[in-house]
Amino acid sequence: MGDRALSRRGFLAASAAAGLGMTALSGCGGDSDGGSSNGTTTIEWWNISTTEPTKTVWAGLAKKFEAQNPKVKLKITQLENDAYKSKMTALTASGKLPDIFHTWGGGVLQQQVDAGLVEDLTDRTKPWADGLLSVAKQPYLIDDKTYGIPFDIGMIGFWYNKALFTQAGIGEPPTTWSGFLDAVRKLKAKNITPIALAGKEKWPGMYYWAYLAMRTAGIEELKKANDNKDFTAPGLVQAGQHLEDLVKLQPFQKGFLGAAYSTPTGQAATMGNGKAAMELMGQWAPVVEADSGKGLGSDLGFFPFPAVEGGKGALTEVFGGGGGHALRKGAPQAAVDFLKFFASEATDLELVKKTNTLPVVPGAEKALSDPNTKAVQAQLKGATGFQLYLDQAYDPAVGQEVNDSVAALIAGSKSPEQVTQSITKTAKEA
Repeated sequence: MGDRALSRRGFLAASAAAGLGMTALSGCGGDSDGGSSNGTTTIEWWNISTTEPTKTVWAGLAKKFEAQNPKVKLKITQLENDAYKSKMTALTASGKLPDIFHTWGGGVLQQQVDAGLVEDLTDRTKPWADGLLSVAKQPYLIDDKTYGIPFDIGMIGFWYNKALFTQAGIGEPPTTWSGFLDAVRKLKAKNITPIALAGKEKWPGMYYWAYLAMRTAGIEELKKANDNKDFTAPGLVQAGQHLEDLVKLQPFQKGFLGAAYSTPTGQAATMGNGKAAMELMGQWAPVVEADSGKGLGSDLGFFPFPAVEGGKGALTEVFGGGGGHALRKGAPQAAVDFLKFFASEATDLELVKKTNTLPVVPGAEKALSDPNTKAVQAQLKGATGFQLYLDQAYDPAVGQEVNDSVAALIAGSKSPEQVTQSITKTAKEA
């Protein structure tokens, strides 16, 4: 689930913090087929499902697959978002990836494919992958070939506390940026923290600049900037100026710059415990809010990122992506079999019912019951444009610079102009 930056921060430190040293990493991938003397094939599966109920549900699915395939064992490694990305950066550099690994597609997957590390799944999955939701498969298509299989699809939007909105006298969620800033002012006037933000992890802050760039400059301008390696267009500078206007209102919780996302004192817990009125996050937010905090139940609502007056973007253009699985080059057939199992209607129904995942198998849509999940799906179905997470859509170094520069703007150490200049410099050097 969420995340989203290919972290360049201290790999060894992150490995130690997660309790995984270089020995564990060096055991990944390579030329081994995972076979053993008793005929059992061991498959390494790396994912980021560390919060409940998803962690337990996925472990249960692994057991179910093993029961159906007695000659296959799944060795699961579950890591928090940033720790996972740090390790995958190192594994990509080493040329050894896990048999099955989480991917968001886009530029990061492209880099791994270009390095010859990822299995081409086009022919091996076509008989059953053709039936999956088309939009969900897009991030994993490179040169019209399939390099990943989706298990969810979704978008970023505002999750809000209806009770706190009512307390602040906000009748309806804002649909314009000026209206959003007014809502922030009303919340602060009632001594309510308007927004929870995991400033320490950077990628949650990137969402604001990305959406503001989409609303102000438009999706095509973001694509053009990446193609031309020039992010200094006026509309992209204006995106930073709009974000700066928000930051000046001091809308975030105390200590947000040191806050992580899913820790007991992080963004999701702040929101889930009713200590902030909003968070800008993906479709997984309710599950993480309830796991990290108490959860808001019926007080939780959802609304799309507001339109910017005079901007080129539309309220119906969405920013997001999904989660998928890719295989290392040369992964055994059992790994492909697991992807088929995970993309089946039976598995998708279980994911939708138990973890609020948005379905990628059309037949699983009938399991949707949560009103907020339905609201997200309705926004996706009515979308007139879609932009993949910037730190996944772009070259990994460029995506990381977007995260770093936007975090610096939010912290007050970079201007809107400097943000676009830094991203441009990195893009030209990448």
